[in-house]
Amino acid sequence: MRLSTAEDVFPIAGSFTISRGTRTESRVVTVEIEKDGIIGRGECYPYARYGEDVDSVRKQVTAIGPKLMAGMDRTGLQTAMPAGAARNGLDCAFWDWEAKASGKRVWELAGLPQPHPEVTVFTLSMEDPEVMQAKAAENAHRPVLKIKLGGAGDIERLRAVRKGAPDAKIVVDANEGWDAATYSRIAPVVLDLGVAMVEQPLPADNDDALKAMDRPLPVCADEALHDRASLPGIAGKYDMINIKLDKTGGLTEALALKAEAEALGLKIMVGCMIGSSLGMAPATLVAQGAEVVDLDGPLLLAEDRDRPLKYDAAGVHPPTAELWG
Repeated sequence: MRLSTAEDVFPIAGSFTISRGTRTESRVVTVEIEKDGIIGRGECYPYARYGEDVDSVRKQVTAIGPKLMAGMDRTGLQTAMPAGAARNGLDCAFWDWEAKASGKRVWELAGLPQPHPEVTVFTLSMEDPEVMQAKAAENAHRPVLKIKLGGAGDIERLRAVRKGAPDAKIVVDANEGWDAATYSRIAPVVLDLGVAMVEQPLPADNDDALKAMDRPLPVCADEALHDRASLPGIAGKYDMINIKLDKTGGLTEALALKAEAEALGLKIMVGCMIGSSLGMAPATLVAQGAEVVDLDGPLLLAEDRDRPLKYDAAGVHPPTAELWG
């Protein structure tokens, strides 16, 4: 078996701002495993919020190499590496290899129904209200808009977006940018504007206040939820979870997390980092039937992979076998 990693850089169309800062490019790690002349590929996005960067993720992947050469398979990978971007890249590369080696699609190997397109949100980054209103108007034809918030002027931003896109479904992501008092102040405005859901309003390590709050608007856990081991810690605080493969450590755990969360009565959102179509491809399988699908990463890029995912009025389509799986 041959194992390799590479850094790929994709420019963002313009810039992208959340409560933690602004980015103009997406730096991802592409993982390849080759065995018997067959190459499997996966992509992961190292996220500084979790102490990851491109170099650390590539070192993690390289370090597991001897175990792979000794015969460790995808199942063994789940306990040999922690959840996170590095395992995601490897796990998805394994799935891709298994599909190509078997002549089947990943959804068949996983025992899933054949996937279909799912409507995805389109994200508006956090900017001045007048800029967000203009961008909302430009994208008012999209069925769901996701608004990045988390700073002074959030109420003005919300009202501006609703004015720009009066008919769109809106979901909000505060990226841990509010405290309990801010959330209590903004919640009535959010409800009045017809927002459907708020994602991670409070910091993940300081969210106990959510237990005592009325939640007429569903609250979704993002930074507070990584994998199945995180589920007990969010009990009583959240109504939904955002499953991202870079948090779960790959498709294998993401599918298991989705099943367990649904059994607990939690609604499902499937999200992404700003990655290419290769990074989104496995998540389209998890996204089947989800309450909210947020797989618009490639739409935010100025460039994408060869044979990219198809986006149209039906939503984001599952990948072709030439791209992944």
